[in-house]
Amino acid sequence: MSPQTRLAHSRRRLRGRWRVPKLDPVGAERAAELYRRQRTLAVAPLVVLFVGILGLPLVFALFPGLDELRVLGVPVSWLALALLPYPALTALAAWHLRRAEDAEDLE
Repeated sequence: MSPQTRLAHSRRRLRGRWRVPKLDPVGAERAAELYRRQRTLAVAPLVVLFVGILGLPLVFALFPGLDELRVLGVPVSWLALALLPYPALTALAAWHLRRAEDAEDLE
């Protein structure tokens, strides 16, 4: 068992049940507004994600020659499915994270 887990268990025994900390009304409203703003900002990356993932089969249907085109004996369509999504998802996550942090900085 890790030291952090032992510490968490010992705190629970010493102080009783853990309770969610309550925010003052101003802090609660600020947190709610920030949550709404970040949720609104998350719509664009989600749309890009779904268009990208659902668009790959459409690209393969529009360009059936990708199955015959090969790089080092591997079809380009397989390479696109195996290699393309991960850098795109990483870039999408970084973009969304930067926008969410900028929303926090405006507060």
